[in-house]
Amino acid sequence: MTLRLLCKTLFLCFAMISYQNADAQLFKKKKKKTEAPAQKKPKKDEKIKPYDKVITKDAKTDEGLFHVHKVDSKHFYEIPDSLFNREMLMVSRISKTATGIGFGGGKINTQVLRWEKKPEKVLLRVVSYQNYAADSLPIHEAVVNSNFEPVLFSFDIKAFNKKDSLNPATVIQVDPLFTKDVNALGMPSFYRTRYKVSRMDGDRSYIESIKSYPLNVEARHVKTYAAKSAPSNQSLGSISIEINNSMILLPKEQMKRRYFDERVGWFARGQVDYGLDAQKSKTVTYLDRWRLEVKDEDIEKFKAGELVEPKKQIVYYIDRATPESWRPYIKQGIEDWQVAFEEAGFKNAIIAKDPPTPEEDPEWSPEDVRYSVVRYLASPIPNANGPHVSDPRSGEILESDINWYHNVMSLLRNWFFVQTAAINPEAQGTEFKKEIMGRLIRFVSAHEVGHTLGLPHNMGSSVAYPVDSLRSPSFTKKFGTAPSIMDYARFNYVAQPGDGDVALMPNIGVYDKHAIKWGYRPILDKSAEDEKPILNEWILKHAGDPMYRFGHQQVGDIHDPSSQTEDLGDNAIKASEYGIANLKRIVPKLMDWTTEDGQDYDDLKTMYGQVVSQYRRYMGHVANNIGGVYEHYKTADQEGAVYTHVPKAHQKECLQFLHKQLFETPEWMLDKDIFSRVEYSGSVERIRNMQERTLNTILSLGKLARSIENETLNGKDAYKINEIMTDLRRGIWSETRSGRSIDTYRRNLQKAHIDRLGYLMTAENQRKLPDFGGYRKSTVVNTSQSDIRSVARAELNNLKRDIRNGLSRISDTMSRYHLQDALERIDMILDPS
Repeated sequence: MTLRLLCKTLFLCFAMISYQNADAQLFKKKKKKTEAPAQKKPKKDEKIKPYDKVITKDAKTDEGLFHVHKVDSKHFYEIPDSLFNREMLMVSRISKTATGIGFGGGKINTQVLRWEKKPEKVLLRVVSYQNYAADSLPIHEAVVNSNFEPVLFSFDIKAFNKKDSLNPATVIQVDPLFTKDVNALGMPSFYRTRYKVSRMDGDRSYIESIKSYPLNVEARHVKTYAAKSAPSNQSLGSISIEINNSMILLPKEQMKRRYFDERVGWFARGQVDYGLDAQKSKTVTYLDRWRLEVKDEDIEKFKAGELVEPKKQIVYYIDRATPESWRPYIKQGIEDWQVAFEEAGFKNAIIAKDPPTPEEDPEWSPEDVRYSVVRYLASPIPNANGPHVSDPRSGEILESDINWYHNVMSLLRNWFFVQTAAINPEAQGTEFKKEIMGRLIRFVSAHEVGHTLGLPHNMGSSVAYPVDSLRSPSFTKKFGTAPSIMDYARFNYVAQPGDGDVALMPNIGVYDKHAIKWGYRPILDKSAEDEKPILNEWILKHAGDPMYRFGHQQVGDIHDPSSQTEDLGDNAIKASEYGIANLKRIVPKLMDWTTEDGQDYDDLKTMYGQVVSQYRRYMGHVANNIGGVYEHYKTADQEGAVYTHVPKAHQKECLQFLHKQLFETPEWMLDKDIFSRVEYSGSVERIRNMQERTLNTILSLGKLARSIENETLNGKDAYKINEIMTDLRRGIWSETRSGRSIDTYRRNLQKAHIDRLGYLMTAENQRKLPDFGGYRKSTVVNTSQSDIRSVARAELNNLKRDIRNGLSRISDTMSRYHLQDALERIDMILDPS
């Protein structure tokens, strides 16, 4: 036998033996398994430990909605089983920011959450109320299936607490929820994009604190992000912010909704209700408002027209950090709203209180959702704001904290000075008496409280008053400067010396009382749907009365000139003329009113800047009438149009006003005594900037497009685009006809005019922009196919003709250089090659 054959034979024998042995082993195993007694069930997952092994005797516990435990550096939530599947609202805010990002306190995300318990896990799910159908309807199942609740985070169960058999609890460790980069609880995406954030740095992120209260849990955590374009400390290449996540238990019993109507301004929220008897999906919108209800024992009194106290008052506490001298005025601003709630049938509906002292209640905290607080912040920010937190299911306001920044007083001082010092001795200085500043604080307090009650700005309010009525002591004492304190109708800049003791600011007005009644007066024994006809009757009762009008705040391209910020009265030209007359009285007195021996000129510089800003506001108020469209909300049962163009005659008058007051150099503003003390340069640039901004406002794409549409719809009754262009050109370039020399300011303006016409020749199409909840209404413009470019080209050619004709009339050297340069600029625009 050869060696090769011998190897093959041995291999086959070995393989057969191995196969037999394996078969025998398999047989033995099967036999053993069959014969052996049954195995015990697997032990419970070892990750779930006895309670006292997780929450040790060294744990620091804060009891509340959840028991929050801290063991060494770990944080645990002990969630009562009764709270699983209850809905909670998570409100995320940036509480401390990096320099350059802006002030903290603003909401960055709000979402409804639900904790869900599984055998070995706890899931945190996000609940959406954007789409809805009553659970009694067949379509409810389809809505649920189309809105599957995403899992925000998953936690291992660490232990169970069964000491209380009636309310057992489940323990999870929550550190990863706040230390990992959970987008919904961290830096918002627009900041990530703006600052080119690439990742979160876990080594520089940590939990600052977690506190539990009876109805909410507050978590503060610091997150650090790697950022290529950090707004400050760029050498670090990172941004650190502190985020506050407030988790609030939502009420079991939802408040009855009240449906929104745009004719009464209100903060509201929308929901697509698939359960309505409609042939399309329909959005229903309902108000954000406090739950004010009549006590059962007072229902008959209420029906009889008596004022009753609500079951639960709206109570605002004044932060312990608030200086003693300002507390009474802030409280007055809060309780000023009582007169409005009396229109709604309630007395003492809103009250202000001092918080308990630490000795009286060591557990009291402004972070407890049961308390609404005016929080006093030591910050240089000149502002105050009044946000609120509401139940997205019903609109019920659950709590509100008004942020009061210390430096709001400097803002009030500046406004009051520049708008009233010409007639008001109490404002003729940079330090006001305590009573004067207190009254201003009361005004701002009332305004901010209005926001927390559900009211947005009503910028269409002040137009209700004839301008000359603002010069009447009897009228202003009765009605203030506007029918609504929610307008930005600050102080009475219209009143003139000799008018007497006129009121200088608004109070809770006619509109405010109407809005609170409309939003809060209980309509007993009616469903939210059945309330609608009654609410409509309350509006129609005052239809057409400008005192009861709501005008939306606008940002960007202002289309409705009757709904502007910072304006007064029903005629912007007349009001601004009065305002400018007062500014002309103030400027010569600025040195006397803002300086003292031994002090520098900082206050003089600040107040002169306020004069310029106020003057710029007047120019904007008038300019926005050109190409303007009034907006008066109506429903189909009311007569008349919702949108009407500003009359042609008024638009022409507005342009003539701007020529006279701004485009002709405003010499009264050029005070060399002031300039020599506050700046080494800037006076020429200041006027140029003001003139250019106003000119660009007039020649904005939206205004020009609306002028073309006005002409198309209304013909000769419209202020046509070519008329606007002609009137502008003749006013701005009047020297080409008169032969006068052209001063520096006018030369700058004329160059700006050429630049703007050049812009119109190449401007990109203007698209529909996000409306920000109705705050911005943008006009779509296709510049390449509209008449704007054609008219701009014609104007440039007309201007070339006028300049050539004017060169023969003007002898001043700089004026001739300027006109020759202007011709070259125009040629370069018309023929870039």
